[in-house]
Amino acid sequence: MQKTAFIWDLDGTLLDSYEAILSGIEETYAQFSIPYDKEKVREFILKFSVQDLLEKVAEERKLDVEVLNQVRAQSLAEKNAQVVLMPGSRDVLAWAEESGIQQFVYTHKGDNALTILRDLDLESYFTEILTSQSGFARKPSSEAATYLIDKHQLNPDNTYYIGDRTLDVEFAQNSGIQSLNFLESTYEGNHRIQALADISRIFEAEQ
Repeated sequence: MQKTAFIWDLDGTLLDSYEAILSGIEETYAQFSIPYDKEKVREFILKFSVQDLLEKVAEERKLDVEVLNQVRAQSLAEKNAQVVLMPGSRDVLAWAEESGIQQFVYTHKGDNALTILRDLDLESYFTEILTSQSGFARKPSSEAATYLIDKHQLNPDNTYYIGDRTLDVEFAQNSGIQSLNFLESTYEGNHRIQALADISRIFEAEQ
């Protein structure tokens, strides 16, 4: 049987970064005199994505979405120190490594994700890290998963995308792989977790 593989999302999954993200959006809005409602913005980016939010705002206010993106990326990069690990992140990565599980990252974060993972001393856990700047279609397109499966000869039945949003479940479903997610889902390949520590328990129970 081919080995298990984990493809990780970052924000809200391994990294507790939403406060830094929201703070970066608030600063971006301020630069363009856009009214900011933290809870509405939080709700929107959890349901969709930051990119969808910026595209919506750019259209409504006749702004250049690329300029908005640049301002936000700069603001967010200055907040790397605010990004901390989700409870159990380091433990589950170490457990997976010891168990012979190959690990990857596919995130909508830009290449700043590499800096954060380096700063938190997590980079070495991953065989390959894909960011929004790797050139793949955004989730829920299966493009990035197909690339990883083909390149690393992964078995889709034993490959799991681990995330915290509906978008992440849809990505797994479209990619024909399993899902580990903090949310309930109708996708039969989804396994709900309430904490990262649940992951090792799920796999050890199946041994």
